[in-house]
Amino acid sequence: MLKTGYIHVYTGNGKGKTTAALGLALRASGAGLKVYIQQFAKSCEYSEIKALRKIPGIKVSQCGNGTFIFGKPKISDIECAKRGFRDAKKKILSGRYDLVVLDEINVAMKFGLVSVRSVMGIIKHKPKSVELVLTGRGCPPSIKNIADLVTEMREVKHPYRQGIAGRKGVEY
Repeated sequence: MLKTGYIHVYTGNGKGKTTAALGLALRASGAGLKVYIQQFAKSCEYSEIKALRKIPGIKVSQCGNGTFIFGKPKISDIECAKRGFRDAKKKILSGRYDLVVLDEINVAMKFGLVSVRSVMGIIKHKPKSVELVLTGRGCPPSIKNIADLVTEMREVKHPYRQGIAGRKGVEY
């Protein structure tokens, strides 16, 4: 449905990267576009995932245990991410989806779960009409350089820094 699909990057240490990508997915679905979301390093049934699964035209997949975020990735984390990336690559190259979100792919690259080279390959070989969104902290400069849109979320203040836990329906 789109003539030209662009590359978006939502990165930085502030809150809102996934939220921005999911907002775009919701907008795209409302316009009749087909959406695929692959979440890396996430496995929980977050509130937004529960809502998205109810929307026709949006497919969500998760890969990861999320356990390595505060440590070193395990072999199972790497295998799961590679499997998720292969699935996402098939979805992107199929041309069946107008918008593809690779949520936390930047984190997956940072921890070596998925290579920067593999992500660059997907970007270069995606169908012209596919809009591609990459989220997560620590986006590599090479990805930023070829992206069409780069937004960096910067934390100024966050309740978490005062020891306040995330709240269901707001942070997850």
